[in-house]
Amino acid sequence: MANDLNDRVAAITGGTRGVGYDIAAALLAVGARVFICGRAESGLRDALNALQAFGPDRVDGVVADVRSYADCRRFIHQAAERFGGLDLLVNNAGIGIMKPVDQLTPEEWDAIIETNLSAAFYCSHEAIPLFRRRGGGYIFNISSLAGVNPFAGGAAYNASKFGLNGFSEAMMQDVRYDGIRVSYIMPGSVDTDFAVAPGSRPREGWKLTGEDVAKALLDLYRFPSRALASRIEMRPAQPPRRK
Repeated sequence: MANDLNDRVAAITGGTRGVGYDIAAALLAVGARVFICGRAESGLRDALNALQAFGPDRVDGVVADVRSYADCRRFIHQAAERFGGLDLLVNNAGIGIMKPVDQLTPEEWDAIIETNLSAAFYCSHEAIPLFRRRGGGYIFNISSLAGVNPFAGGAAYNASKFGLNGFSEAMMQDVRYDGIRVSYIMPGSVDTDFAVAPGSRPREGWKLTGEDVAKALLDLYRFPSRALASRIEMRPAQPPRRK
């Protein structure tokens, strides 16, 4: 599989804001064509309007709830139909609700597991046959250091990310001989509006940015075809010192 991203087609879940948006922008900047989804029509419209600065004919998207298998199936196939195939899938959509187990509702548990884990299965399940027909592809799962480091109040979020890591490792072995690569990226302390309202707090300069995660993804894609970096951990180089 060539590692040139020019005219490659990428589908990105949760691409309307945060890390997903920054990945979309980074891929467009190197010549890829990008198809995104988000749950809100207004958010999708705003993201597409901004991303069209890279070229209006190279970006599109749909409203989709990735907790729904039907929506994921529609999203993946519309991406392939819109741009004539599919080369990359970025399973990025995620939510975080941090509560102790006895305070977490079953509905909140389901929302976290379905968004952070089941959606990656749904989209990958639909993308893999398209990749095989294309002669190869790349699946990136955006995980978290919470997938290896449990913490109080994070039971559901930890479970979703631990599960995503295991899913990624197994899927990588399922598809490696089809020319399909799988990597998962585990950032920690990313300065986005994840789990808070947009614009509700000042930025923290010591944290990672969505652009940092996007650069890691581009670097992984460009690895020589004989080498696969299946997992990388990312953390701030200089977090605040503990007192």
